[in-house]
Amino acid sequence: MSNVILCAEGIHKNFGPVAALTDAKLSLRAGEIHAVMGENGAGKSTLIKILTGVHTFDSGNLKLDGQKILPGTPREAERAGISTVYQEVNLIPDLSVSDNILLGRQPTRFGILLKGQMRERAAKALNRLGLDIDVTRPLKEYSLAIQQLVAIARALDVQARVLILDEPTSSLDAAEVRFLFDVLRRLRSENLAILLVTHFLDQVYAISDRITVLRNGQFVGEYETAALSRLDLISAMIGRNPSELTTASAPAVAGDSTAKAVTLSAKDLGRRNWISPINLELRAGEILGLSGLLGSGRTEIAKMLFGVMPADSGEMKIRGKIIRTRSPREALQQGLTYCSEDRRAEGILPNLSVRENLIITMQASRGAARLIPRAEQNALAQHYIQALNIKTHSAETPISNLSGGNQQKILLARCLLLQPQIILLDEPTRGIDVGAKAEIETLIHTLRDRGLSVLLISSDLEEIERNCDRVMVLHDRRIAGELSGGDIKPESILRMIANA
Repeated sequence: MSNVILCAEGIHKNFGPVAALTDAKLSLRAGEIHAVMGENGAGKSTLIKILTGVHTFDSGNLKLDGQKILPGTPREAERAGISTVYQEVNLIPDLSVSDNILLGRQPTRFGILLKGQMRERAAKALNRLGLDIDVTRPLKEYSLAIQQLVAIARALDVQARVLILDEPTSSLDAAEVRFLFDVLRRLRSENLAILLVTHFLDQVYAISDRITVLRNGQFVGEYETAALSRLDLISAMIGRNPSELTTASAPAVAGDSTAKAVTLSAKDLGRRNWISPINLELRAGEILGLSGLLGSGRTEIAKMLFGVMPADSGEMKIRGKIIRTRSPREALQQGLTYCSEDRRAEGILPNLSVRENLIITMQASRGAARLIPRAEQNALAQHYIQALNIKTHSAETPISNLSGGNQQKILLARCLLLQPQIILLDEPTRGIDVGAKAEIETLIHTLRDRGLSVLLISSDLEEIERNCDRVMVLHDRRIAGELSGGDIKPESILRMIANA
């Protein structure tokens, strides 16, 4: 375990004025599985992209077998012996397994593909992983787990010495994860160096030998997995002293709030390879928080409830009536609305005005045959600009010209236009200034006081403590426990995660 194959030292990387990595480092050995851990914004993705030639670093050293390297492209990194398998399997479903494994490096003679050699070489690559399948069949005919192994076989076909796996288990069920881990242990025994990027604590402790923790783009520490408690790992990831967590009072059972009517309930609601079956109740005039580390399943639950990724098991009720939200349109018809965490990709329409961004969901719910009169659009826009103190020159200003906080207010106003009874808010204050954050939190309390049911997802534990009546704590895409009232404290949440 002393053989260092890949070593990154003093890595700095800026994107404009933003420092993505500051003095980051990593040491990867032959015959080990090494996990990289960190919360959102820790710098994991940037570091991986530097190792694989997607980005070049501003300063520092990257060494392979003690020799400095500077891969400028993924192909250059691959030639050096560093191969990567990304979270989304980047293969071609309609091509055969053998074509996918050898794509771009097929053996030929006089310009003609040597299909027999391709089948033999592909079968040999898969046999190395303990997999015996028909390599002539289209890739799409196999499960996602098999496709993941085909991607690994492709990565290893170039005689890789370093294999980087970016969230390889995010779409796999428990049995598929166990099979993949058996494969990784086999590769580790062949002296391959494996770098694993994942959010799942249980999996890190099940498979890794060492862990490197990053926080805010900086190296925090390198640890032997067997010697690092979960509490200490979480403390390193979020920057809290372990003593803050161990001295916390024991979590109490959720308080009695049966006087409030249940507006939404879920019983054994889940989606395979997405979120384990959950049970929850959301009440009128209540803010229910969903808390957990990045990748714990918070957003997955919201998208399942809203029909973006419909549940395939369990039961969901709204106001006591069993329903199936198979699409966001159906969810809207039931009085649910959802505000995504990804404001830019899934929220604002940057080329449209404030007015157009405000009314677009309301217009979509009415359909093309019932256009909202322009006078009504103007009135609605002016009402919410004033009510939410949205700072804009006019309702016709492009939303892209506004600050992040004001953009977020417009997305909330878009939800309120539909007069929902249940509102799902995913990171509503992320990336906005302190003043705008306070205004949005005040608005959330106002909604609660008006009798709305609010599901609040936040990675900010203090925000959860300030605003929530109850909180459900998530761990590795399942519910670890529940807290309520005065028992909702950051240290209690973290200890519940660590003990899950």
